[in-house]
This record gives sequence, C-alpha cells and structure tokens, in this order.
Amino acid sequence: MAAEAYATTLNDLPDVILSNIIATVSDTRSRNSTSLVCRKWLHLERSTRTRLTLRGNARDLFMVPSCFRSVTHLDISLLSPWGHSLLSISSYSDDPVLIAHLLRQAFPLISSLTVYARTPSTLELLLPHWPRIREIKLVRWHQRPQLPSGSDFVPVFENLVGLERLDLSSFYCWTEDLVPALEAYPGIGLGLKCLNLMNPSFSEGFKGQEVEDITKACPNLRELCVACMFDPRYIGFVGDQSLLAVAANCPNLERLCLSDTTALLNVRADPNEDGVGNEDARIGVGTLIEVFSGLPLLEEFTLDVCNNVRESGPAFEMLHKKCPRLRKLKLGQFQGICMPVESKLDGIALCEGLQELSIRNVADLTDFGLIAIARGCSRLVKFHVQGCKKITVKGMGTLASLLQRTLIDVKISSCKNLGAMSSLKALKPIQDRILRLHIDCVWDSVEQLEDLDRTEFNFDLNRLDEGSFSGHSAEFNNYYSDPASEEPHGKRKKCKYLYDQQYCSYDQIGGVCNGNGYYGKTWDRLQNLSLWISVGELLTPLVEAGLENCPNLEEIHIKVEGDCRDWSKPSSREFGLHTLVQYPKLTKMHLDCGDMLGFAHTAPSGHMDLSLWERFYLYGIGGLSSLTELDYWPPQDRDVNQRSLSLPAAGLLQQCLRLRKLFIHGTAHEHFMNFLLRIPDLRDVQLREDYYPAPENDMSTEMRADSCSRFEDALNGRQISD
Repeated sequence: MAAEAYATTLNDLPDVILSNIIATVSDTRSRNSTSLVCRKWLHLERSTRTRLTLRGNARDLFMVPSCFRSVTHLDISLLSPWGHSLLSISSYSDDPVLIAHLLRQAFPLISSLTVYARTPSTLELLLPHWPRIREIKLVRWHQRPQLPSGSDFVPVFENLVGLERLDLSSFYCWTEDLVPALEAYPGIGLGLKCLNLMNPSFSEGFKGQEVEDITKACPNLRELCVACMFDPRYIGFVGDQSLLAVAANCPNLERLCLSDTTALLNVRADPNEDGVGNEDARIGVGTLIEVFSGLPLLEEFTLDVCNNVRESGPAFEMLHKKCPRLRKLKLGQFQGICMPVESKLDGIALCEGLQELSIRNVADLTDFGLIAIARGCSRLVKFHVQGCKKITVKGMGTLASLLQRTLIDVKISSCKNLGAMSSLKALKPIQDRILRLHIDCVWDSVEQLEDLDRTEFNFDLNRLDEGSFSGHSAEFNNYYSDPASEEPHGKRKKCKYLYDQQYCSYDQIGGVCNGNGYYGKTWDRLQNLSLWISVGELLTPLVEAGLENCPNLEEIHIKVEGDCRDWSKPSSREFGLHTLVQYPKLTKMHLDCGDMLGFAHTAPSGHMDLSLWERFYLYGIGGLSSLTELDYWPPQDRDVNQRSLSLPAAGLLQQCLRLRKLFIHGTAHEHFMNFLLRIPDLRDVQLREDYYPAPENDMSTEMRADSCSRFEDALNGRQISD
C-alpha cells in the first residue's frame, strides 16, 4: 500500500513567516484562540502581542501572567474594585513596592500606560519601574484629592523624562493644576508631542491665559486637544488673542481640537430652536485666516464653540489654501460656512481634500449648501450634521447621491426636518455602502410620511456638476418631479446617475440596485447603528422606518434622554428591544439611559420610580439570543448623585444567557449582582462609576471592595465552556 501523501499545513511555515501572520491578528478573542492550537502557536502568539488590558481584582496582582514580555501598551485602568487605589487594596498591601516590582518583571518593555490614578501614590510606586514610558493616560472619575496644585502630575514629570504623549481626557482634576507643573518641569513641556485635555468634567474649561501658557510651555506639540471656555460673558474666555497664541507657539501642529465644554456633553439640542445663540463669540474671520496661515501642517481641525461665529465662509476658503493637508474638520456654531450663489462654490465647499466633516448648529445651512459641499468635497468618507434646521430630505438625498462612491459614515441629529424615516429615505442612494449610521428616533407624522411618499430624487447630477442651479428654491424644485402632477413635468422623468459604470434609476423604494434599475431595502454593509430617542418614546417603529433588513449589523448604540419625572407612566408595556431580534449578527449593545432623569426612591403618587422605568427599557432584552457584549448605563437621580442598578433590571439582565461581557456604568447591590451568576458564559463583569463626580463613598448597601471580591470569586469559580 502506498504511503499516504503528507499534507502540508500552516504549521509547516517557517517560524518567522508564521510569527508575522499571527502578529497581524488584532481581535483579542481570535488571538486567544490562536494560542490554543499548539505550544508552538502559543509561544508565537505571546511573543507577538504588544497590547494588553488587565482585568480582574487588584488583590490578585501577584497572579499577573509572566508570558507577555513583548507587551508595550498596557492598560491597568480596569482592575477591580474599579476606582480604588491600585496598590493599597492588594493582599500585599503591607509591601506595595513588591507588587510594583512584579508588574515591572512581567512587562519589562512598557512604553504606553493607562492607569486609574485616584491618588498620586499609585504613580509614585509604579512609574519609577518604567522609565521608558513615552505615552501615559491617566484616568480618574472620583473627586480630586485635597492636595497642592499640580501634585497629581509631579510623579509623572519626575520619572518620565522622555514623555511624549499625555492624555488627561478622562482625568478629573482642576484646570489650574497643569500649568504650574509644566512650569516646574520645563523639559517635559519641550518633549511633549501630544497633549489631550478634552475632558468633559471641567465645569468651565481652560481659560484663555491658561491655553496660552500651556502652548508656550509645549512649543513642539503636534497634537493639541483642549476643552475651552469660549463664552465671552465670563472673565478669561478664549478669543482671538488665545487662538493666535496657539498658532504662534505651536507652529508644527497637525491636529488642533478646541471645544467648549457644553459641546462635549453631547446633549441633543431642541429641534424647534433656530440654532443661533444669543451671543457672538469673540472670534473674527481675520483671526481664523491668520491662525490657518500659521499652521501649514494641519491635518485635523476642530473648533466647536458655544456662541455664534458669523460670516465665516471666507475663512474656510483660506483654510483650503493655507492648510493643503487638512483631512478632518469639525465646526460648531459657525454661520455662513457655505452660501453658494448660482454655480460658484464657496466656503467649506472649496476644501476639496476633506475626508471627514462634522458641523453643528449651522443655522443658515440650506439644501443648496449641502449640494455645494458634496460637489466640492467629493472625497468625504464621513459626514456628521447636527442641529441644522433648514436642511431637508431633498438636500441630504442629493448629497448622498453625489457622494455615493465614498460616503460610509453618516450622522443626522437634531435636524428639524429630518426624522427617522426622512433620514433613511435620504440615505437610500448609499444604503448598500454605509458602514456606520446615527439617526434620531423622531417618528415622522402621518402628513410627513405622505410627503415622503410623494418625494423622489429626480435630479440630474450632470446638471448639478455643470453648476446650473441658482439660489432660488423654485429653481431648485425643478430638479424634482412631482409624480402626482401632469404639468409642467407630466412626464415622470427618472433621474439617472452613474453607479458602478452603469446608469440606474432611483425609485422611491430606494436601496440596493437589484438589476432592474431599481433598489431594494437591504442595508448590506451596515455594521454599527446609533440611535437617539426621547424618554417615553418606543423603539418599535424602527423597522417600519426602513431598517428591517440589516444582515451584517453587529453593534447598536441606543441613547435615551429626557426627564421621566414629567411622565406618570409610559404609553406601552415595553420599550421595544424585541424588534432587534431580526438582526442575526447583533452581538454588541450600548444601552445608555444615563441622561434619563427620574425619582430614585421618592416618586410622588401616580408617578413611576426609576426601577419601573428600567423594567420598561430592559424588557425583552433576554430574547436577543446573539447578544454577547452589553454596556448599560442605568438612569439617575441627580439630586442624590446616584446611578444604581435596580432589582427589575438585574432580573431582566440575567435572562441574557449568551452574554460574555457586561459593563454596568454605575453601582449595584451585592445580592442584585448575584443574579448575574445565572448567565452561564459570563466572564467579564465591571461596575464602573464613570460619571463626574463619582460617589466618593458608596452607600452601606452598595457594592464595596469586599462585595466585589466575593462576586468575582463566585463568577470565576464556575465552569465555563470555553
């Protein structure tokens, strides 16, 4: 009998090639599976892993694995009990230096560190062991300890002489802490390349003089992100002088992001307001032009203010000339950014190199402006629009058609004329390409739906490219035929636009070309869906709005916002999570009720407390059989600064039988957490008080360090299939 032919396998590749293949795998679970193939693959996977996030209880730090010696990026901010000082609660608390030494032995090559630094003592113990750190991110949601100004940063600046990147975007501190520390250690400021101060915890943001001092101390910055105070009603606001100082002090900036703290809160604006503030910002067009002239290397620019910057179009025409490398632009409260007249492009529309554009509260932006932006910025991959009251489904539909070859990430929020169904109809030209989508769950009225049924995008893109439209709405309407009328457009002409090198008709059914020249209703490539919904409203109309077929949807974000104290009870028994069952690949969900206000324990007669509202929003979540990861923000009672999981919520969450990862962004009673032990494959559970300011001391019945440890012991003591 002839010997059986030897089968060549992947394992026969040389170790160098196989190591390079494994190094390209980025998904954590895939890497873990790779390491289980054989000992050879285990060694190669461990030797090529460069990023690692440690989870588990800080008292068990002596069990840190020693096989990840090639890791350079380490995140230890998620160790539980979350938020406690890292080295003061371990079983070796009598000798915390030993724990720091063990971490150094396990991870000798660390160059990037993320750590929860509730007090400076954690940094004082850890950082001397990793002097080669170039990047550090500090995390703290609890109150700043009563220490002298700048004390939080002394251990960092003393031990990390080669520091290049400092991220304080999640670090609760005072704005006046940083400048004294930079002045005391001038060498650190000279070496910094990236500084992130975009922190929503600041009540007012950095003042103008502080911004000037920071940029003066850090002249070699390439990335600068700062939460600022732009309101001219306050002393020390950021205005023309501060912006000019930034450009003069840091001429090598490639990324500059300046946002007002109110913009960072991401609260949805009232669609009925005109979007124009009562005050004007002290930022002139001439200043912006001078800033752009001083930053020729700029690739990303954010200026999101709380007051109006009027007639700003000429500044952005110069932005294109002065900053030819610009690819990302985000603006808030700017007026006049694009005001086309006849066929002439102006303002932002001249920034032809843009790939990402986000605009907020541009009150005078019209459909003509959208069309001009689409014509001029023909490379846009990402387009976010928020609080623009004058744009309609026709303008968004035209923009989507013009950008159908590139646009894959869209957000439409707080736009008065664009509800859920209007937004989805406008995006039908790209619904076979789009990967990420955000819409507001504002359900269109019957009259609006009838208008949508009569609306078709029967425009000729060739005419638009030739620039033969004017600033008059009557002429703009000539681009759309009314199927109900016979004159003067009695012949129902179908617009043709180039799609995959053939002309396809766009019918009101909309969607993916099915070969007949018309479109179906499939969102083939949509992977991430984000929704905003007002408190008390239902999710069930989502399918009827046009999202019934999303075969590849993997992740959904739902944010509920509003004051439920104005409601006696919801209009229905459940919110409608059962409608998500039809998305077969949905594995990740973010359900954010953190901005929903209510009565924690003191609901008046006839009103529901927060526990009953939680039941309303979580009812049906157990039916989502494909769900494996869940981030949940419980509603809150701001009067007592409490965001806690209720009994009905714990009972409903335990029905998610396939969950592997559960993050609860708040606190919980210990016996409520024990309900979660009934989820058979649950492996990663976090209680995270990540809201400002986090409760300094939990209530006597809430989860404490000992309670958390008991729960984790019970969780890890179970037999899990994989």
